[in-house]
Amino acid sequence: MKIALIAHDKKKNEIIELAKKYKDVLAQYELYATGTTGTLIMGETGLSIHRMKSGPLGGDQQIGAMLANGELGMIIFLRDPLTAQPHEPDVSALLRLGDVQKIPLATNVSSATIMLEALKSGALFDFISK
Repeated sequence: MKIALIAHDKKKNEIIELAKKYKDVLAQYELYATGTTGTLIMGETGLSIHRMKSGPLGGDQQIGAMLANGELGMIIFLRDPLTAQPHEPDVSALLRLGDVQKIPLATNVSSATIMLEALKSGALFDFISK
């Protein structure tokens, strides 16, 4: 299964800490991330991550294309709801595609933790495989 990891600037530390905590779980999957987020996570965890462009430079759209083509099984997108994003239409489109494709998509640490714990126990993978 392919998992996408994305975080707005003010959420980068949170996604790094999440990746560190669930490194063993994430290492079992093929990981994709927007440019800066992927670089930071790789530097802190050593995880292998396919990096796309930075979100504002099209990385969200690249991940959206993967999603539209049925190539992703899960997305963790830690969004900053209190800061206007210059690429907000891309963000909205990505979230919409996640709903259309019925892909588990976490937008905050709490929901991401639940999804990663479910992956760790095998529950989420069983659900997605059905």
